Amino acid sequence: MNFPEFDMAGRKVLLIGAARGIGKGIAAVLAEAGADIAIASLNLESATTAVKEIQSHGGKAVAYATDATRYADMERLAAEVLDSFGPIDVLVNCVGDSIVKPLVARPGLSETGMSESEWRFIMDVNLTQVFTGCKAFGAHFLQQRRGSIINLSGVAAVRAGATRSAYSAAKAGVVSFTEVMALEWAPFHVRVNAIAPGSVPDPTQMTPEELSKRNALAASRVPLARVGHLREVGLLALYLACDASAFVTGQTWSIDGGASIS
Repeated sequence: MNFPEFDMAGRKVLLIGAARGIGKGIAAVLAEAGADIAIASLNLESATTAVKEIQSHGGKAVAYATDATRYADMERLAAEVLDSFGPIDVLVNCVGDSIVKPLVARPGLSETGMSESEWRFIMDVNLTQVFTGCKAFGAHFLQQRRGSIINLSGVAAVRAGATRSAYSAAKAGVVSFTEVMALEWAPFHVRVNAIAPGSVPDPTQMTPEELSKRNALAASRVPLARVGHLREVGLLALYLACDASAFVTGQTWSIDGGASIS
């Protein structure tokens, strides 16, 4: 069965923060669908490792280094990518990190409150990176009057959890930012959507024991009773990146086994 709308052959995709985890899973699926892949990471060595893995499966990929929390660095990356890699069709902003910490220490508990630097780091690495990515490459997309941008949010955007104030605020900000940019850029046929994953661990970043514990925890908290797989998020990203979703913009797609509605 052939679905040409899902064919990414000849398309160029830049993923910011895809050297590991969910971003790496998205890159693998888009490469499998035929896209040429560029991966940018804070560490060029880790980006190169991810690129070599794609190349080992027959895909085309190149590596770049950037600090996605700094606009000047992203502006430099945009000039470098558009010159050496070429005009891009899809941008995936998928840098992220979390912190589990109360805003202030709570009486009777052995804990410390969140520092201002910790708050700013979580906001920058989850929300500011979406701003810098869209701003640095926005003119390119608007001038070519087409393209798809995918931002990574998370289930924390809609499901609050104690000790996750910074992370939840940042991920909710990604949702709102995505909606605003979708409206701003719709007249230029540039689509902007977000993906909100639940628990989707990277097996290569965990010991078998740690992965087993994550699965056990998901079995008790997630309606579908398991963690998600990197490839599953990649398949959703493929839909949002390709022509099959040509009439979709401004949406945040949850992929969390039902966690956000439980």
